[in-house]
Order: sequence, then C-alpha cells, then structure tokens
Amino acid sequence: MVPLTRMKLLRLLLLAAMLALLLFISSLWLPQGGVRDCGGSWQPCLKFYRQTPLLVPEEGAEAPPLIPECPGQSFQAGRLLRYLKSSLENADDVLLEPYLQSWDQLLKFMESLGTMVGFFSHKVKEKVALIRELSLKRSLEAHGKRGPPDRSGLQIGANRSVRSMVEAELKDGVVDFSRRTDSGCRTLLRLHRSLLWLKLMLEGLADGPDADGRYRTPGELSRAAYMVALAPHHPWVLRQAAELVFLALPDRRYFLQLVCVRSQREATPVLHAIINALALVHTQTQRILAEHDMLELP
Repeated sequence: MVPLTRMKLLRLLLLAAMLALLLFISSLWLPQGGVRDCGGSWQPCLKFYRQTPLLVPEEGAEAPPLIPECPGQSFQAGRLLRYLKSSLENADDVLLEPYLQSWDQLLKFMESLGTMVGFFSHKVKEKVALIRELSLKRSLEAHGKRGPPDRSGLQIGANRSVRSMVEAELKDGVVDFSRRTDSGCRTLLRLHRSLLWLKLMLEGLADGPDADGRYRTPGELSRAAYMVALAPHHPWVLRQAAELVFLALPDRRYFLQLVCVRSQREATPVLHAIINALALVHTQTQRILAEHDMLELP
C-alpha cells in the first residue's frame, strides 16, 4: 500500500505544479497596480498615449481609414498598411523589400505582446534575416568587386520580388524538393504560413460578438488561427508549447490599443484595411508558390 500512496502523492504534486505554472503564466497579463509605461520582462510593453481621432469612412467608401501614428510604441499599424500596399506595386508579383518591411512591423506587433510570444517571433525574425542575407549575398556575387547598387540587394536583380527570387533559385538549383535547405523559397514559405496565422487572428479581432454578446478572446482566436495555418506543419511538442502562448496573450482591449483605437467600433475599419492588404499579399504569394509546386517544401 505504501508504494501506491507515494505514487498517488507524486501524481498530485505533478498536477499541482503544472496548474501553478499555467496560473502563473496566465496571471502575467493581469493588471499590476496602476498605469505604467512598460511591464517587466514577462509583460507587454505599451506606452499609453493621447490618440489622434480616427477617421472612420462612411459606409460604402473605398478610401482606407486614416491610421494615426501611436506615440510610445514601436508597432505602427499605418506603416504596416503602407508597406503591404507597396509590396503589391506589380499586378502579378510581390516586391520583397516592402514585404520584409511589413514583417518588421508584424514582428514589432508580436513582440509587443510579451516575452511568451517569442515562441513565434524568434523564428520569424530569423527567417526575415535569412532572406535579407541571401539577397545581399546573391547581389554581391552578381556585381563582384563593384558591390551592389543598393545595400540590401532587394531593389534590383534576382531578389527584387518573390517571382524573380523563385525563378532565380530554381534556375540555380538552390531549391530542393526532397530535403530541407536554407533557400529563400523555403524560408519564404514559412513566412507565408505565419502571415496566414496573423491574418486569421486579426479577422477574428475584427468580428463582432456572438449571439450571446460575447467577444472571443485573443487567446481563442490565436489558437483557432494556429490550428488552420501552422499546426498542420508543427510536431506535437511545438503544438503543446503553443498552447502556453495562447494562455499568456493579453485581453482584447490591449490589442485595440496596439492599432491605436479605443473601441471595437473604431477598430473594425482599421483591422479590415490591414486584413484586406494581408489577404492580397498572401493570395499573390500563394499563387506564385503554387505555380512552381512549392507549397509543401520540406
């Protein structure tokens, strides 16, 4: 009987420890006293600001809403929208430099949500940096000692756009369809999937309440988006780790502050403008990758 009792005790202690960990992570987003500029290392950092009034377009108007700069925070929704639109300058392509600049803003958005979201943002940041590194390397090789006309290697040449990068890497035999390689195409595919996750999450934030008047929490929305966009490509261990991230996400009000609005009504046109731009970029990238059978690169 003694071994059995000890086993039960160990199980209870293990369950208690897991519960305490989950409660600790969840509590990190609870208000901690008065208003502060920035939280601790485990908390989001968002300075409160005096907001410029948001221009909400009339029903049926095609003009996007005026998105003001938000003093005191690194993520700027207006800049994100501008970069996304700039990447679609060509009708059948996506320009890489503004595409990566869009990711710079999306990374700031993710990092504003706290250290726990680093589970996603760290890998995304590595992929953005890798595409820039590969672009510069290719540009240096193409121009030799003269050096590239631009420091990024993204304004002209093979890596100017998604389509030109795909075609150049296929021509050079850089892409491997049977094993993992650090090609720009494979890296872009991973960013492409993450872009879908963010788009789906923002779509949920733009939605109204359900029949009972309840808004879905950001954690619920992120989990649902993750199951569609990223979970099918992640092993079991990563899927379980992602659950902790969803528990640690802040409430809806915090997300609204990030896009510089004070209410769900003000947020809707801003979120729709960003979502539409994300959808266009995602669709165009999807089309290019699909044309070359690159949607399942290992």
